[in-house]
Amino acid sequence: MQDTQTSVLIVIPTLNEAAHIGGLISWLLPMLERLEACLVVADGGSTDGTREIVTDLARQSDRVVLLPNPGRLQGAGVNLAVERFAGAGTRWLIRIDAHASYPPDFCDVLLAEAQRHGADSVVVGMTAVGTGFWQRAIALAQNSRFGNGGAAHRVIGGGRWVEHGHHALFDLQAFNAVGGYDAEFSHNEDAELDLRLAEAGRRIWLTGLTRVLYVPRATPERLAVQYFRFGKGRARTFRKHRQRLRARQAVLLALGPLLALGILWPLSPVFLVPVGLWLLACLGAGLLITMAVGDWRGLAAGVMAGLMQASWSFGFWRGLLAGTAARSPR
Repeated sequence: MQDTQTSVLIVIPTLNEAAHIGGLISWLLPMLERLEACLVVADGGSTDGTREIVTDLARQSDRVVLLPNPGRLQGAGVNLAVERFAGAGTRWLIRIDAHASYPPDFCDVLLAEAQRHGADSVVVGMTAVGTGFWQRAIALAQNSRFGNGGAAHRVIGGGRWVEHGHHALFDLQAFNAVGGYDAEFSHNEDAELDLRLAEAGRRIWLTGLTRVLYVPRATPERLAVQYFRFGKGRARTFRKHRQRLRARQAVLLALGPLLALGILWPLSPVFLVPVGLWLLACLGAGLLITMAVGDWRGLAAGVMAGLMQASWSFGFWRGLLAGTAARSPR
């Protein structure tokens, strides 16, 4: 690998992705020579056969490398891959997530967009897709404004400059100039890095020419855990940078405490009012989603969107209070 010319570094952070990694590498293999790319799978200690699949496929090309990631977290894996394999001639970093699928020309579009617009980072939109009742309902929730809050990379079709999006490509000079990912972040590491890029005057382009198809969690329980962790990660970013929350995030921040008041209902039924209003909002959103997509699972999607909101809010408060306690003198 040391003797192979590389202008593009492609990194896939993995942890137990045996169900997806083989297909991703097989898709990328034919384009590695043409792009002068090195593909690094930064594995955080998989136990499901992921590493064995990568090792087997790496025999087909010296441009494919399995890199143990002792930090386990995705950001740490990407940073380590850049440190080990980005040479003097490597200009671009492309991040591929294992739990997603991509159009055939994904990498080509990213590189063309970066050069066309002079972007330091190119981010992409996401569309959630699912099979089975719950995963389909969760996908509908994540694709709806009630579930995603109108985030730019979830709803915008055309290209524009943004503050944040789903990470896809970086100019390595810009990535390294701000220190890469914060390797201690398990969640929200992407938004935290985008914040530092913006503070450094770097520009992030949301392309409208390609998208990622994201496979969401398959059960409500796993969805709740995921969004609880998202909330904790967002709180950590807030503590680190002390920047103002967006309006939709401020609204969600109030949701957790309002719902928690429901435990006081034995004192007065009035404490159940916020819970009741929230449930009505979820059911109303589900009805609108159903009418918009023509899928009766949209009714469940409204509830799943509400679950995402509540889990995020409780996670944010957990992360915020934990950080406050850690800074308090003992």
